[in-house]
Amino acid sequence: MSTDDDPHDDPEENGDVRDRIEQEADRAVEQFDEGIVDLLAWVLDTETRARIYVHLRQRPESTSEEIAEGTGLYPSTVREALAALTDEEVVTRQKRESDGAGNNPYEYSAISPSDLVNTIVGDIQAELNTVFNLDDHLGGDTATLDTDDEPVTISVEDADEGGNETDVGSDADEDEGDEDDGLDDIDA
Repeated sequence: MSTDDDPHDDPEENGDVRDRIEQEADRAVEQFDEGIVDLLAWVLDTETRARIYVHLRQRPESTSEEIAEGTGLYPSTVREALAALTDEEVVTRQKRESDGAGNNPYEYSAISPSDLVNTIVGDIQAELNTVFNLDDHLGGDTATLDTDDEPVTISVEDADEGGNETDVGSDADEDEGDEDDGLDDIDA
């Protein structure tokens, strides 16, 4: 067989293979991004806000127009979501510097994922404690726990500070001396 017959030397076939690899890589990235967006939609309340957050983590200091273009969202939807995210301090904004006269639009950046987690931990902990103390709130058996007790505590350690750890536990389990199996016994 001559080197002219080697399929690896065919530029057309090499281009097809390269195109297929690039398409598969794009699909993998898109699926990864969709998984991240789904997770963040739970944290940030909507898919729109999650898409904006991901875009800003990838491209900080973007204007609302750049975000709309990059996410495929309507500009009015982006502006509305950015206003809410800015109020909630998930997104920061500053005027874009410009040498010339004219409109200097705001550019937006998203807080770090660790800061995002820290902003929601307190809310989640309060909600878990409300569920944990549900009987007390409903006027049930008050002998189990005082309403001031917070049996569920969540602590988050930043990866830069010695590990990525989330500890969700119940003080009630520790007080009873039970061996922790990861599940809380709840009497109905």
